[in-house]
Amino acid sequence: GADRGKGQCDGTYKYKTIFHCKKDCGVFAPFSRVRPVVPSSLSPSVPQSAPPAEPDHLTIGDRVTFFLDDHSGHGMVMDLEEKDGNQFVHISTDTDENGKRGGEVQVPLGCVIKGEVLSADSEHMDTDTSSMDPTVDTHPMGLGVSSLVEVTLASGNSYGTIRWIGSLPGREETMAGLELVDGIGVSDGTFKRERFFSCPPGRALFVKLLSCRPDSRFQNASANHSETTPKNEAAETAHGGTGKLETVAPISMEQVNQVLIGRMKGIQGHCNSCYMDAALFSLFSCSSVLDSILFKSTEPRDAPIQQTLLHDIVNPLRSKGFVEGRQIMKLRQQLQKHGYSHSFTTEEKDPEEFLTVIMHHILALEPLLKLSAGGKVQESYCYQIFLDQNHSLVLPTVQQLLEHSFHSAGLKLAEVPSCLILQMPRFGKKFKMFDKIIPSLELDITDLLSEGPQQCVMCGHLAHEECTDCFKDPVFSQTGFKLFCRTCSSQVHSHPQRRSHQPTTLETPLLGRGVPRVLARDKLELFAVLCIETSHYVSFIKPGPKSQDWFFFDSMADREGERDGFNIPQVQPCPEVGVYLEMSPVELANQVPRDMKGVAKRLFCDAYMYLYQSTSMCLYR
Repeated sequence: GADRGKGQCDGTYKYKTIFHCKKDCGVFAPFSRVRPVVPSSLSPSVPQSAPPAEPDHLTIGDRVTFFLDDHSGHGMVMDLEEKDGNQFVHISTDTDENGKRGGEVQVPLGCVIKGEVLSADSEHMDTDTSSMDPTVDTHPMGLGVSSLVEVTLASGNSYGTIRWIGSLPGREETMAGLELVDGIGVSDGTFKRERFFSCPPGRALFVKLLSCRPDSRFQNASANHSETTPKNEAAETAHGGTGKLETVAPISMEQVNQVLIGRMKGIQGHCNSCYMDAALFSLFSCSSVLDSILFKSTEPRDAPIQQTLLHDIVNPLRSKGFVEGRQIMKLRQQLQKHGYSHSFTTEEKDPEEFLTVIMHHILALEPLLKLSAGGKVQESYCYQIFLDQNHSLVLPTVQQLLEHSFHSAGLKLAEVPSCLILQMPRFGKKFKMFDKIIPSLELDITDLLSEGPQQCVMCGHLAHEECTDCFKDPVFSQTGFKLFCRTCSSQVHSHPQRRSHQPTTLETPLLGRGVPRVLARDKLELFAVLCIETSHYVSFIKPGPKSQDWFFFDSMADREGERDGFNIPQVQPCPEVGVYLEMSPVELANQVPRDMKGVAKRLFCDAYMYLYQSTSMCLYR
């Protein structure tokens, strides 16, 4: 046809033949940009009068292709205006006439096409086909190179443009190279000294492709959950036929009162489902740390389970604040039908059993936790805290429990986890080792890492030695491993009571000159807690930074009717938790559980599983 010879290859990409065609007739492009063309043989043989096809309606923020003279380019619509009866489009271009960034042109509407068309000279542009590796997975929402996206970072939402998609050294998942608009990136398009794309310094950031979502600033629907409900309901109704994966962002602290609070809110319990209700509500209502399991590729036999999880549970929970019990039963029936358990629809189970089935057996998620012990790495999805018989803890924090468990087992973290699921020390569901456990709103895991620079607990300088014998010494702080620089270690162990200690040498990285006195600490933030008193699971979520930003969920808080009735789930605020968190350990120890206000007693006395997240690492894993 007329476009013969306008391609860039013969079906070969990076010396690998993907398909065969004639020379300079092949081009690689994201599938989302490909549109069908009706063959001429299917056109009517007799000319018929028909209204001319209207061009796609353009709105501000649309990605477009424009044509000027013999040149074509790509950009984003900034404004639309009419002059002397003619319509013009103001476009912020990816490159100006000199091949640099930041250009702006005014083009007649007839010379603009919505979307991006790859032309013969596209190899000279920033949005060239070499930025997309055709062998990698595509985004379920059709995001590709040049898509306007947003990601959630520790400081909040950031916006940018995808400049590259592919695989990075040492990373198995498909990654995206973003050029951020707010300049909080980490490079100019390089990763480990290898260039993947070009942008101004401090604007590039590499994240998981699945961590990206369409830029909400240019979406037609309002960000308000109450206004998006009809759209989400339509998406849920049609998802089975189209196969398109819709997504809803987690509920923010500002939206909790409007979307979640009240009776018939949360996930409706039915027939011993509280373990599943509490786990799903904790993981997905206000956190996106494990959203990747909703979109990752899976086996065809397990795809219906993933679709039920996304379309029938997570999306309605986030958009309407309510999930019917029949949807949970549908998921339980699918799990039982697939042979993962013969009692999923009738018996109560433990949350960790359900989570392991979902994450490991069905969706094959990479283990969340990598533990280092004796030079070997062990992998798991949850960590059960065990304590030795000689521990002296009475009213422990979660931080102390984790450190004592790692100390007694000789464990370290091989890497910072994106999500850390901790099971509290108990003897079954009914017998608890501690009357109360104090929630740690942050977990400082710096000392638990097997690699990386550590600080001396005495002077703050770079640590070179660790002493396990000093761990329980009352002279030191009750938290943290006991790490010392050589000078402080010599002084500490000159004391007669510590001369028998045997410090071990740390693997200290070469940091060079200019090392800061105070090194950065790796911390995880608490976002949910599952609790059980005897046989019924409930959960607490913490979507905000304040100590009183707590909410309590019970999938069977009340019931309407008897045998043929139904359970009434409820979500309620519980700011009283913050009051007890601000108490001293002595004051908290003297609190009688039955006299504690509201539902605070259930958090402090009945904790079963703590969920922590790293807002930065979840973008990469």
